[in-house]
Amino acid sequence: MAEEREEGRRSMAEQERAVQAMMEKVKHKVMVMSGKGGVGKTTVAANLAFALGMQGLDVGLMDADIHGPDIPKILGIEDKRPGASGNKILPIFVTPRLKAMSIGFLLPDRDSAVIWRGPMKMNAIRQFLSDVDWGELDYLVIDLPPGTGDEPLSVAQLIKNVDGAIIVTTPQDLALLDSRKAVNFSRVLKVPVIGIIENMSGFVCPYCGKEINIFKYGGGERSARELGVTFLGRVPIDPGMVIAADNGTPFVLQKDSKVREAFEHIVEKVREIVEKK
Repeated sequence: MAEEREEGRRSMAEQERAVQAMMEKVKHKVMVMSGKGGVGKTTVAANLAFALGMQGLDVGLMDADIHGPDIPKILGIEDKRPGASGNKILPIFVTPRLKAMSIGFLLPDRDSAVIWRGPMKMNAIRQFLSDVDWGELDYLVIDLPPGTGDEPLSVAQLIKNVDGAIIVTTPQDLALLDSRKAVNFSRVLKVPVIGIIENMSGFVCPYCGKEINIFKYGGGERSARELGVTFLGRVPIDPGMVIAADNGTPFVLQKDSKVREAFEHIVEKVREIVEKK
């Protein structure tokens, strides 16, 4: 029994060394979090990664949401399957500058449910960090499931030197309450908070041009101020984002769009904060 435990400790240490070896090739590691579901976190993560790639950076997008892997759908690559090179898994190239990995690529079909407990999820995340050949990257964007459970804890503990966390919220009080918990989670784990994004912030009527604040307005900025973190910007509601996500087309590709302008502004702020370190 003692020999088995010792063997397990050696194996764990080897896996952690493999994670660190792979992550040494990545300049910046960014976690995208939310305190609760339904705030558009995955849409933000996907468009953020795509926008970074549009600036000429090499970007990886890792879907750490084991139970709800939506990145393949949002990027229009549901039918792709990763290849292999030696003992490494090859991520899916979305564009020449952006590659992605998700448990969704490995399921028998898109309706398959992942019914795993914490240790199995942690092992999958460890493999995504160590066994996927990400290559040389400027940014690795990690899309985490909602809340402050196993997955964000695993990523923070495995990578160790995460550049920071981006917290996505909507303006209503319930989402803001949970986003504050995500900020405090990051602080407990000594993960720098890059800032807060207020998603679904205002809707401009396409007929009269009047702005309607469906989910209130300004709550994310107020929370950022109260918590002493950077407010990265607001992303307005645009019905076209729903259509784009369903069609697997990142909305940042849309020209003359307020959403695209918002993401360009957010990316500049994120790069300024992360790269000046």
